[in-house]
Amino acid sequence: MAKEIPDLQAEVRTGTGKGAARQARREGYVPGIVYGGGADPLPINVNYYALLKKLKAGRFLSTLFNLKVEGHDDVRVICRGVQRDVVKDLPTHLDLMRLKRTSRIKLYIHVEFVNHEKALGFRKGGTLVVVRPEVELEVTAGDIPDHITVDLTGKDIGEVIHINDIELPKDAKPTIHRNFVIANIAAPSGLRADSDEEDEDGVEEEAETADAE
Repeated sequence: MAKEIPDLQAEVRTGTGKGAARQARREGYVPGIVYGGGADPLPINVNYYALLKKLKAGRFLSTLFNLKVEGHDDVRVICRGVQRDVVKDLPTHLDLMRLKRTSRIKLYIHVEFVNHEKALGFRKGGTLVVVRPEVELEVTAGDIPDHITVDLTGKDIGEVIHINDIELPKDAKPTIHRNFVIANIAAPSGLRADSDEEDEDGVEEEAETADAE
């Protein structure tokens, strides 16, 4: 399932340089520049509060946006930098790069767990411990998955789910080149406590035996 690409509204910024940028900020905008894609750079203004909301939502630098500027065709962009005020840490400028549908980009993709009711470990009181709720994948700009799916059917206590256990979307590749952990099925706290006590008892018995010898 393709991921829905959020819109980023902007206006063409008339004038360039520090004076035009300061004027944009006084009027409640964050100045920016759009470059790449075989086209000329385009100076833009983005509404300050709209941008701040997207920044607070997280993953701004790894989110693909559909840039909408009046008088221009919509274009897919990804942010390559946000300059901030050194004192207030608020955005003062942003750089956006145009992408083609065939461009390869790195994005964090949500991990969705399904078939909880079919997991053997849950029937025994086990719990799902999620190590990575999102996974960074290299994907094509024209085919971004909404999520990757982990099927919990038959998973028992103690089982570990690695990235290689998951069927990834076509042409999607993890950015980390090792079989890292996504999640595991942990034993109930009572069983873990009993196991810890047994381990401690075993250690004490071994110590007593060693002393007697």
